[in-house]
Amino acid sequence: MPSRNLARRAARWSARHRRIAILGWLALVVAAVLLGGAVGQQTIKEQDQNNGEARQADHVLADAGFFDRASEQVLVQSEDGSLKVTSPEFRQAVRDVVSRLAELPHTVEVQSPLSPQNAGQISEDGRSALVTFDLEGDSDLSEERVGAVLDAVAELDRAHRGMRIEEFGDASAAKGLNQAFEDDFRKAEALSLPITLLILVLAFGSLVAAGIPLLLGLTSVAITLGALAPLSQLWPVDQSISSVILLIGLAVGVDYSMFYLRRERDERTLGRSPEQALDVAAATSGRAVLVSGSTVMIAMAGMYITGNATFQSFATGTIMVVAVAVCGSLTVLPAMLAWLGDRVEKGRVPFLHPRSLERAERGFWATIVTAVLRRPWVSAPLAAALLIVLAVPALRLHTANPGIKGLPRDLPVMQTYTRIEQAFPGGPIPAIVAVRAEDVRAIKVTAAIRAMRNEAVASGQFRDPLTIVDSPDRKVASVSIAITGDGTDARSDRALNLLRDDIIPRTLGRVPGVEAYVGGLTAGSYDFNQLMKERAPWVFVFVLSLAFLLLMTTFRSIVIPLKAIILNLMSVFAAYGVLVWIFQDGHLEGLLGFTAIGGITSWLPLFLFVILFGLSMDYHVFILSRVREAYDQGMSTEEAVAHGIKATAGVVTSAAAVMVGVFSIFATLSSIIFKEMGIGLALAVLIDATIVRAVLLPATMKLLGDWNWYLPRWLEWLPHVAVESAAPPAPESAAPPPRVGAGV
Repeated sequence: MPSRNLARRAARWSARHRRIAILGWLALVVAAVLLGGAVGQQTIKEQDQNNGEARQADHVLADAGFFDRASEQVLVQSEDGSLKVTSPEFRQAVRDVVSRLAELPHTVEVQSPLSPQNAGQISEDGRSALVTFDLEGDSDLSEERVGAVLDAVAELDRAHRGMRIEEFGDASAAKGLNQAFEDDFRKAEALSLPITLLILVLAFGSLVAAGIPLLLGLTSVAITLGALAPLSQLWPVDQSISSVILLIGLAVGVDYSMFYLRRERDERTLGRSPEQALDVAAATSGRAVLVSGSTVMIAMAGMYITGNATFQSFATGTIMVVAVAVCGSLTVLPAMLAWLGDRVEKGRVPFLHPRSLERAERGFWATIVTAVLRRPWVSAPLAAALLIVLAVPALRLHTANPGIKGLPRDLPVMQTYTRIEQAFPGGPIPAIVAVRAEDVRAIKVTAAIRAMRNEAVASGQFRDPLTIVDSPDRKVASVSIAITGDGTDARSDRALNLLRDDIIPRTLGRVPGVEAYVGGLTAGSYDFNQLMKERAPWVFVFVLSLAFLLLMTTFRSIVIPLKAIILNLMSVFAAYGVLVWIFQDGHLEGLLGFTAIGGITSWLPLFLFVILFGLSMDYHVFILSRVREAYDQGMSTEEAVAHGIKATAGVVTSAAAVMVGVFSIFATLSSIIFKEMGIGLALAVLIDATIVRAVLLPATMKLLGDWNWYLPRWLEWLPHVAVESAAPPAPESAAPPPRVGAGV
């Protein structure tokens, strides 16, 4: 087949035309950066982020112009809690806030808690009051305009001694949090590169060799971000896509180039010429990179099936960066190695030496693998039992949209939120009912809204305040009402279903021509969870089926792909279990700096599955390719397993260390979402590179013996795409021992 030698042919062409390959890659980087900067990135609109009825509610409100405003509220209370709203000082403070807000430009719908119709804006104990208003402008514009409002509120706070006057809302929270997140990401970027470079220096022993994988990873990210910009104009992307691309791009870019570079160095150590070493690296590690990258992209493509805009943008971004990293590994990487030759060892660090093949087969992991192969019946059950124990908490996994609750509580804006939440339980994140009618101020409609409020509060599952804001054309009303529970727990879900299925049909549903849809945080989280229950099984089937077919064709075995899938799933579910124990159950809150929200971020489990399944396959494909190669060259299955795992131990450990290091940095960020993602990815990679790779993989392969390579006769028609080496043989002393009594 013409594609069988793709990696080798690409490497040979790049080596012969190294100047074109290297300068072409650099030109592509520059062009992508310039294109991305000129076009810009189009993010998913707020009304397109949810699913189900919550999405319908968002679209009704967006079409009526409600998303062109930011909802804000000012909390007024005495600092020591001694004054009530009835006291003159308290009431004067409220009046001053209302009048000052009304004077400011771009503030509309200022609602005073002292007005009889706004009694719900006063807390039950009468010691706190909320002045609500809207700030005109979309999310970007309102964030710019809110500065003047915050200054005015701060001035009022200073003017009323003994009173606490502070603001919280969409725009004020965004302004306060964006700066904190920018500082976080600057810190992450500043830490990730030195950590990655340090690990690579330890792995290769020289600065030049260490810099090549890092350079490929960073340029792959730059090309992807630039190319994604024009695509995002047609298919908008999630605002977190840049972080996801950096995370995945740096991981796979470094991994692929490490695999390739280490094999080329090993072949040079065995005595091959530079051309022969590069040819063998292309035919083996290059082929493994191609298969591994294809598997990763297949896994990422599963996110398209979800039907969720955020997942689909993640799929596009991750597939693109993996494809770019694979292309770079097959073209510019061999060109650079051909250009540098043995100069790749320049910048040698004293006391650090690259691990030769001989030393690798006598190192720490070699000792572990030898012990495992000696007693596989003991090693396999113990390792499997450990993974099962780690995975047990995953049986209780509950997903939730963290929303505001997932943000760092030590910031001033979040401290304000906490005080509002304490005074008005459920108030800051209410259920939002989007009501559409010919005239929402018609008597029948307003009466139905009051009836809905009365039934909701009487049920005990909703609380005041209830606020109503009409669109200028009076065709849409946004009705917000505080919901019980924490917004994403079972209690909030029950309240949501009561509102949707019973209360609204009995009230607004009986008015002809009126439509009502429930949105808000609880509705968005609930609808997303329902969508995932429907679509997640199909994602699993898609990813596992295609991965099985690809691995079966690559290794010409049905046992290898089945075992690889099972082992990878075990590492993924073990990571799920630890995530539940930490973030859902609330362990290690003080150490990791977060507040548990009673669940895992809604999109994270499925995202982690596709990412971890793909990344775990990197190691399996790389190791199994080396095992199959040794088997095809004459070793017995046990000898091939020992040789393959020991020979790849150093580079796999280094690659895993890079991934764990980079992923762990995200655990230091303020947002609980990034903490969960960083720890989940780091744990799964760590588990896969240790328990799975060093214990379960060799133990199960030893137990299965030649059954590892079983392929039914009726599948013999499959194309031969397994790793092969047509390079000249290595010196006699390095040739593998013959296989004894083995056959397929």
